[in-house]
Amino acid sequence: MGKNVSVKKEYKTLPDHVAFIMDGNGRWAKKHGLPRKAGHEEGVRALKKVVKCLSDYGIKAATFFAFSTENWSRPKDEVDALFSLVEKFSESAGRFCMKNNLKIRFLGFEDGLSESLVQKIRTVEAETAGNSGMIFAIALNYGATEEIVRAAKGAALSGNITKDSFEKHLLTKDLPPLDLLVRTGGEKRLSNFLLYQAAYAELEFVDTLWPDMTKGKIDKILADFEKRNRRFGNVE
Repeated sequence: MGKNVSVKKEYKTLPDHVAFIMDGNGRWAKKHGLPRKAGHEEGVRALKKVVKCLSDYGIKAATFFAFSTENWSRPKDEVDALFSLVEKFSESAGRFCMKNNLKIRFLGFEDGLSESLVQKIRTVEAETAGNSGMIFAIALNYGATEEIVRAAKGAALSGNITKDSFEKHLLTKDLPPLDLLVRTGGEKRLSNFLLYQAAYAELEFVDTLWPDMTKGKIDKILADFEKRNRRFGNVE
């Protein structure tokens, strides 16, 4: 559930955990007459701005969908460009997180990732583990259905299949419950992202392409969240 805060006068309630499907990089590039790679590069710049904004508000955790298990089917040159960008980001992420007191987490599966990238991920996670600020989670090579299957297998192996034992095997087990899930780019679907965690999350679909996200647009999303009446199955 959200929490009462006094970070900004206009917000009495903010989500503890917000997640983003960062959609629209390719369309942004096409709109500006640029190659798709340029859209992804601009998307990284937008990511840093959004993370800084959410952290400044005192939000506990923010998760960003960077690459899905289904994205491997994209053209090889685009996949290669994406992972080149991910490797580059992972090299600078430590400095960014230390500067902003962020604890970075990568959510996803190592299957198919290069050994060098896995090592960089583990290094930056270890470097920022002692930070006390917002958890900055990046869903990389992530798919919710696969996460659910693996969690179910893990719970079954424990010999005690309960809601609690199942959730202990989710990749988000150390994150607060998801309060708000936002998708940019105008599409209105979850695309196999945090399906279990989104059970009682508020959903927000915005037309803004991800590279065009600004603090003002984040403010509008948070203001809308504040107006929601979250009943969790109860009556008024």
